[in-house]
Amino acid sequence: MSADRTLRAALLAEGIGTAGLLMVVVGSGIMAERLAFGNAALALLANALVTGCGLFVLITLFAPVSGAHFNPLVSVMAWSGGELSRGRLVAVMLTQFAAAIAGTLIAHAMFGLRLIDWGTQRRTGPGQLLSELIATAGLVLVIRGMARREVALAAGCIAAYITAAYWFTASTSFANPAVTLARSLTTSFSGIALVDVPGFVIAQIAGALLGYAAASRVFPASG
Repeated sequence: MSADRTLRAALLAEGIGTAGLLMVVVGSGIMAERLAFGNAALALLANALVTGCGLFVLITLFAPVSGAHFNPLVSVMAWSGGELSRGRLVAVMLTQFAAAIAGTLIAHAMFGLRLIDWGTQRRTGPGQLLSELIATAGLVLVIRGMARREVALAAGCIAAYITAAYWFTASTSFANPAVTLARSLTTSFSGIALVDVPGFVIAQIAGALLGYAAASRVFPASG
């Protein structure tokens, strides 16, 4: 397969996967909110379990094609490790952000909502930011630690971590700048106010650096 064709396949995989992830996160949040009748714990449980299941499928499906990053921070790690060229990194990241936004709009369309409905749910304060730092550091640690394992096992561990992180972090573990930005376009259960996005992204970057440093020491071959 030619390099151009391989790149196109990888970008398509990242686009479909990232859009799919947002459809899963936002769509399940909307459905959970509608069916839980105000029970926030039940809605969060449904949102977390569906997200974990969807993430497992998407990673298993697309990992052989693109690495199934679905996250700009994961792609930056791949670039720093020599797995991506600078030009390919830029293309992948642009695809991820565009696809994440598209996934949110599609989720809204499926449920008959306005395509863009700017988020109003405030997620701010030291606890929220610390949560995003911890959630992202943990995600990076899991990804680097499972990098050389069988795809289905790695996908299962990553999905299980995200499902758990929905519950043990105050922020419900966004851990992804593209996902965070896209979730500012919805007022549904999974949304975030646009004003809180920069703080989340900064915390996520710090968490990614922390997780990468920890992984480089715990799993030297992954650094």
